[in-house]
Amino acid sequence: MQSHSEYQAPPGCPAHNGGGRLPLHGSEFAAAPEAFYENMRQYGAGAPVELAPGVEATLVTDYAAALHVLQNPDAFARDSRRWRAWNEGRIPMDSPVLPMMAYRPNCLFSDGAEHMRLRQAVTDSLARVDTHRLSRHVDRVATYLISQFSGRGRADLVSDYAQLLPLLVFNDLFGCPAEIGDRLVFGISGIFDGIDAEKANEVLTEALLELVALKRATPGEDITSWLMQHQSRLSDEEMIHQLVTLIAAGTEPTQHIITSALRLLLIDDKYAGGPHSAGLLVDDAINDVLWNSPPIANYAVHYPVQDVDLFGSGLRAGDPVLVSFAAANTDPNLSVGRQTLSKRAHLAWGAGAHACPAKDPALLISVLAIEKLLNGLPDIDLATPAENLTWRPGPFHRALDALPARFTPVRPDKRAGGAYPSFGNAPGNVPSQQEKAPQKGSWWSSFLTWWKV
Repeated sequence: MQSHSEYQAPPGCPAHNGGGRLPLHGSEFAAAPEAFYENMRQYGAGAPVELAPGVEATLVTDYAAALHVLQNPDAFARDSRRWRAWNEGRIPMDSPVLPMMAYRPNCLFSDGAEHMRLRQAVTDSLARVDTHRLSRHVDRVATYLISQFSGRGRADLVSDYAQLLPLLVFNDLFGCPAEIGDRLVFGISGIFDGIDAEKANEVLTEALLELVALKRATPGEDITSWLMQHQSRLSDEEMIHQLVTLIAAGTEPTQHIITSALRLLLIDDKYAGGPHSAGLLVDDAINDVLWNSPPIANYAVHYPVQDVDLFGSGLRAGDPVLVSFAAANTDPNLSVGRQTLSKRAHLAWGAGAHACPAKDPALLISVLAIEKLLNGLPDIDLATPAENLTWRPGPFHRALDALPARFTPVRPDKRAGGAYPSFGNAPGNVPSQQEKAPQKGSWWSSFLTWWKV
């Protein structure tokens, strides 16, 4: 029998935490979020959490309560200028969660008529994206990225593929020329990597200012031009913050969908026996991820307009309330009919007025990227035991640190249009000097050069 001194409470256990707030930052939560969510349910619909040192919030883990918050904007506002602790000076200025929570003049942090104006500009512009053009560009970008590592017989599917592919695709959608696109990749990557994030944010802002100025002078067939031509008449500041949100929302979740679905396809027995050629299994794996491990696990920050009782949990006006899409999707109250629910019943894309407007392009990019990789490298396999995989710490996302893979080395055949690489069976097959990966700050211009060859 285990002695009392040897007993270790499960992660997220209220007793283990001294009855205080449950930390959503650090490696313990990243390693076992499901255990945290399970124990949070002891608090009822909402649990007291700490998003970062000194940043307190309530996390909604109940599916019905989550829908109630998401679908009642009059009672739960998104404008973070209502954040009481911030207004009272109680939030550290260098808090790592501020970029995701501080107010920006965009549709994510607005309410009422202002939200409708900004949101309409975004949805109308996204609706103009041609899916055939998008599909062709995903294919080109995927071919290019695979060509950078296919000769090695090994790759990290996070940093070598999934992290870069959505960024390069969105560079095309937003009409970025080479030099601006390089800085956009550097800026977005730096912010999410947490490497010199202040410098990365500065580079990103400058790049977007130049992009807006360029499109004001010479508009094109791209989302940036469509946004500024919209009847909502966005100012340059609104353009910048709309673009930041669209790029971040379109790239970060998409890369996590790609890597998490690839992880399932490579390790889960349910997908064994032909995941590399069956498109249906790719769709199933993505749906599995969206239900059980959504890429944005906890977000949709709301602020009660007044003190309110949420299904038995008392909430104070101006205190942040986050929806746990991950916990709500795995709510035990859904267990009976969960597997038969519509794919649209999960909350991975949010719900209500602020539901993700980029859902369709994100899904299309994810499916095409996975199928392209599996078809091009048919014997790809995980290069480490599944239990060795680790997850990035952070309160908002569910993101793998790395996904190391191995496969038979292949050499890309650019003369055949790059659509299907030709196999090279020599064990010593290594990439040529031209095939070596570019530096992170030059991926977009390198792709444009490669495509013109």
